[in-house]
Amino acid sequence: MEFGERLRELRKKYGYTQTELAEMANVTKSVISFYEHKERAASPEVLKRFAEIFNVSTDFLLGIEKENKNIIDVSGLSPKEIEAVQIIVDSMKVGKRL
Repeated sequence: MEFGERLRELRKKYGYTQTELAEMANVTKSVISFYEHKERAASPEVLKRFAEIFNVSTDFLLGIEKENKNIIDVSGLSPKEIEAVQIIVDSMKVGKRL
């Protein structure tokens, strides 16, 4: 799967319109359309923004690595809630090492 297809798949998975994603990535809606139709390649900076928005690696976006199914989706949680999830995960990792 190529970048444009992967971007469209992630955008739809998260329920974003092209306009919403464009606003989050600080680009225009037409740029998102160009990416999804493989008419333009994303700059490294924009690629990094997409990785942050979707909580994936840039390698995943580029098709270099497969999606890590062990990622916990924390979108929609507050920073305090995300911190609480991280504490729980870290405490479980520590417990496994003992």
